[in-house]
Amino acid sequence: MSKYVGAIDQGTTSTRFMVFDHSGLEVAKHQLEHEQIYPQAGWVEHDPLEIWARTQDVIKGAMQKAGLDALQLVAIGVTNQRETTVVWNKQTGKPYYNAIVWQDTRTDRICNQLERDGLADLFRRKTGLPIATYFSGPKIKWILDNVEGVREAAERGDALFGNIDTWIIWNLTGGPNGGKHITDVTNASRTMLMNLETLDWDDELLRILGIPRQMLPEIRPSSDPSIYGMTAANGPFGAEIPVCGDLGDQQAATVGQTCFDVGEAKNTYGTGCFMLLNTGTEIVPSKSGLLTTVCYKFGDEPAVYALEGSIAITGALVQWLRDNLDFFDFSHHIEDYARTVEDNGGVYFVPAFSGLFAPYWRSDARGVIVGLTRYANKGHICRAALEATAYQTREVLDAMKADSGVDLAALKVDGGMVYNELLMQFQADILNVPVVRPQVAETTSLGAAYAAGLAVGFWSNLDDLRQNWQVDKTWTPAMDAEKREKLYRDWKRAVERTFGWVEQD
Repeated sequence: MSKYVGAIDQGTTSTRFMVFDHSGLEVAKHQLEHEQIYPQAGWVEHDPLEIWARTQDVIKGAMQKAGLDALQLVAIGVTNQRETTVVWNKQTGKPYYNAIVWQDTRTDRICNQLERDGLADLFRRKTGLPIATYFSGPKIKWILDNVEGVREAAERGDALFGNIDTWIIWNLTGGPNGGKHITDVTNASRTMLMNLETLDWDDELLRILGIPRQMLPEIRPSSDPSIYGMTAANGPFGAEIPVCGDLGDQQAATVGQTCFDVGEAKNTYGTGCFMLLNTGTEIVPSKSGLLTTVCYKFGDEPAVYALEGSIAITGALVQWLRDNLDFFDFSHHIEDYARTVEDNGGVYFVPAFSGLFAPYWRSDARGVIVGLTRYANKGHICRAALEATAYQTREVLDAMKADSGVDLAALKVDGGMVYNELLMQFQADILNVPVVRPQVAETTSLGAAYAAGLAVGFWSNLDDLRQNWQVDKTWTPAMDAEKREKLYRDWKRAVERTFGWVEQD
């Protein structure tokens, strides 16, 4: 009987379950979307119970479609949308409130107060992160301060916090009946609560934010031979399988792209865009607006760190044009419209819907379309929307060069947008480096599978994983330098127009 590794990939807009063989090739996949909840401007929520229901459905769907038996799975890995915050009752398994999504900006007053209190340098030094609405810590504080009874429940030990990985693993391993309350170092590093050096929750930061330590999960390695726990026999697998891999989605993609050497980088094109540069076991502070984060930790080996550039809105802009403006019926049609014009017609679209993330960290920014004339049409706006992803990636790459001193030789890419040929060619042109897509572009799921498989010896070492990585397509730069710099200069002018739109209290 063939053996495989399974990976739960819980993303911002959908959940998928994938099964991989020893060569890192897909054996089975099932995927379902979940509802995006917008209670008011700037607020974004998910229903944690719906996410858990979708997780169970995609597991059963993938196993049934491929005709697999649960006993063929040697291990389960989990990867997840990071920073999205759930607080639930450990006795009942019921959330006290909807999950507050990473894009949500309701904690801006909390973050502004921390800034006014002069705490920015403290948080940056300890966690590698700026004070921003993006991260989990302020979201936990908001729930404790605004949802009746939660603070009291947390103080008596009944309320549990987790990012989505913790919520999924707790439910997978039994929920109210002995579920394991854990997270890994990569997810913990996105909370504004974990000390990068100790890899543990920081008591001083917990005190500042008023978060009881007992509501936080235990921090474990990303690949853990000691096993987080076993799937419940009465759960979606119907059998006990080791759960032993856990990575935030962007770190999982970095592992899936086998960026194990210092200086290797990948960019994932999803709801947002996230570029990670492996800096090895060295913690590299950013002076250019990037995040210092944990890349992965395998077993007892030292943690590996990364510089990350996080962009809030990329693929989500395509969804916005589809759903809010009815520009097209299916997301992939944006390329067809963008190809009806030769260039952007002078139109630039800066999608600062949730403020600007790296390298600006401006919560007061909001989206703009600039350069409109009577000449502009639907094709120009579609093209400008795609180009926005490439320009934002260039800004992050420039910041990485400034912080690390490393000139990138090529950029490994993955995620849903890498099948957009127009975007990938423009990305190579505006970066002036080759852009490389691997044969398995679902590297987020693959990275979670690798972490779990390494823990149980399904793969022996990192060289096993490197041998699985194969090139599917490479785009090489074809734009002259003068045009490249003129386009980028105008983009930077457009970004400046987004600043200061939201008036601070």
